Amino acid sequence: MTVVVENLPPLTWSNGAGQAEQTAGGEVVVTAAAGSDWTNDAFGGPQQHAATSLGFTPTEDFALSARVRVTSPRTTFDAGVLAIWGDRDHWAKLCFENSPQGQPMVVSVVTNTFSDDCNSTIVTDDHVFLRVVRSGTGWAFHSSRDGVTWDFVRVFRLDYDGPVNVGFLSQAPMGDTCVAAFDTIAYSTDVPGDFRNGD
Repeated sequence: MTVVVENLPPLTWSNGAGQAEQTAGGEVVVTAAAGSDWTNDAFGGPQQHAATSLGFTPTEDFALSARVRVTSPRTTFDAGVLAIWGDRDHWAKLCFENSPQGQPMVVSVVTNTFSDDCNSTIVTDDHVFLRVVRSGTGWAFHSSRDGVTWDFVRVFRLDYDGPVNVGFLSQAPMGDTCVAAFDTIAYSTDVPGDFRNGD
């Protein structure tokens, strides 16, 4: 089905067609296939790009945020994700991910040929707010409990000059599926003045 989010540019799949739907209330629900993930193993193992994101191609500086939940039974490394896709060697993702210890966490991955993977905040609620910001050639990731006060996750740059797809992804690297729901979606061309404090 066609998913249209108010105030967002048109959405397309980044890496082959995926499965998504939109509820009557505007929530975007993305369902991952078994074994789907993005990773470029830092130790040189096989790349994994079976997942695909539903997003838009930005043409200016922006901030995109959403409340993220996983509504299916959780499995290791499953996640609802805000994702940036340039190509197979240049991408990044900010995840509400289930750890091997069964703890939902904020996890970020930045890939310039190889993936730099970093765990951040443990999440005790059934949801978390995630935000992606682009300013010039730089990017920032933030997370929040309430969508008002933002915690810094990381800043980075992708070594990629082409167009990127920014949007919503679900992954299930070790499970049969992952159903990720995104609501309270906000898009703005006013970006934070201070990436470190999120304001």
